[in-house]
Amino acid sequence: MYTDFASVYDRLMADVPYREWAAYYAELLEQGGAAGGSVAECACGTGSLTVELARRYPKITGIDQSGEMLARAMEKARSRGLLLPFIRQDMRRLSLPRKADAILCTCDGVNYLIGAADVMAFFRAARANLKPGGLLVFDVSTPYKLERELGSCVRALTDEDVAYIWQSGFDAEKSLLDIRMDIFSRTPSGDYYRIVEEQTQRAHSRPELTDWLTACGFEEIRFFGDRTMTEPDEKEIRWHVRARNKK
Repeated sequence: MYTDFASVYDRLMADVPYREWAAYYAELLEQGGAAGGSVAECACGTGSLTVELARRYPKITGIDQSGEMLARAMEKARSRGLLLPFIRQDMRRLSLPRKADAILCTCDGVNYLIGAADVMAFFRAARANLKPGGLLVFDVSTPYKLERELGSCVRALTDEDVAYIWQSGFDAEKSLLDIRMDIFSRTPSGDYYRIVEEQTQRAHSRPELTDWLTACGFEEIRFFGDRTMTEPDEKEIRWHVRARNKK
């Protein structure tokens, strides 16, 4: 996963408003009492959100298990004059040199943890690497989105130098969304090469996430709607979750 995909990831995500996302996450952190503290961002990918968050959180570290993604993240940070640390780790086995004030996992990172054991392994690792009272903040695509908006569909995109065909199917019994992307990327010579990317996401329910967080030692668990500071409604496409490490 993400080997060849890393080469086209930023082009496919070009319409994501990372600066707005960073401002929203900064607000979640600040309202939780972590203004200006140290932050670790898990599943940081190519670092687009990391470099935006660094404006307010200069003590930020990017974590990802893909070396190809991290190479692009480091290049992106350097191009903006930022010397940010990036660490290659599986977030289920997160191990920071120093405990953080907050740990983030954005852009569906928790959806890619398929089983309860995987999600709880991440939550336990996050708690072990947080200061007492520190914050875990993450987002997930909701069951409504994965089943109703993305389930069993075919989509296509064409651009000047990249195109893709997206196919997805939702298994309601297992709450799993399987995704296949056939991506065609244009080379400098004008030829195209094909990348096949297959992913699976799980639609975690709100009660499940709450129970898992509680079992792993978190409290003050709050769910917010898609980039809002209010409770999500029943057709929300994304939940943002903030939980506090028990002191």
